[in-house]
Amino acid sequence: MKVFAIRLKPNEDLKQSLKNFAINQNINAGFILTAIGSLKQATIRFANQEKSTVLTNKFEILSLDGTIASTGLHLHIAIANKEGKTIGGHLDNGCIIYTTAEIVIGCTEEFKFLRTFDEQTGYQELEIIPQ
Repeated sequence: MKVFAIRLKPNEDLKQSLKNFAINQNINAGFILTAIGSLKQATIRFANQEKSTVLTNKFEILSLDGTIASTGLHLHIAIANKEGKTIGGHLDNGCIIYTTAEIVIGCTEEFKFLRTFDEQTGYQELEIIPQ
């Protein structure tokens, strides 16, 4: 397994930065090992919703999980507000870093991850190709 560690800085878009990192590093089958940090805006698509919700406030990133590849990402995030209330869902563009995001990504060369349309779900879903 190869491991990457990155730090995102204020005003960077979390999802877009991870997408660009995967492309630049030619990551074919990656996954989030750990991630913490803070956001000043969170854009999250909640379960069974067609559109994302934009939340404007300061949030702690408690967790970020999912798959990452140059061909696409599928990530879920859990955040907490100033009262410690937790909310989470599907990470979307528009999650803007407040102070930092510290992210460690694992990568395997045993697979290649693709995102292909699944007629049953109606979404681009993970396709795992053994290498």
